[in-house]
Amino acid sequence: MGLIPYRNGFALAAYYVGLLSCIPFLFPFGLLAIYLGLRGLKLAREEPEVEGGVHAWVGIVSGGLFCLLWLVVAVVLIVSWQERR
Repeated sequence: MGLIPYRNGFALAAYYVGLLSCIPFLFPFGLLAIYLGLRGLKLAREEPEVEGGVHAWVGIVSGGLFCLLWLVVAVVLIVSWQERR
């Protein structure tokens, strides 16, 4: 048992992509993190020795939150821009 789930590439990729999705212009990475996290969770459930469930969940949660956050920011900016015209 280690800290890095090197046997579960989906979970590890979801973790890093989810954290990268905090950058405003990389918000599509949030969707990718959710997808990779779900694949990583599925793999961890089917093969328990692979592990990586926590990394997959971090990817899913962070990717989802940041994707939603940047979507809201984009909508607010578009609406405020439209009102100024």
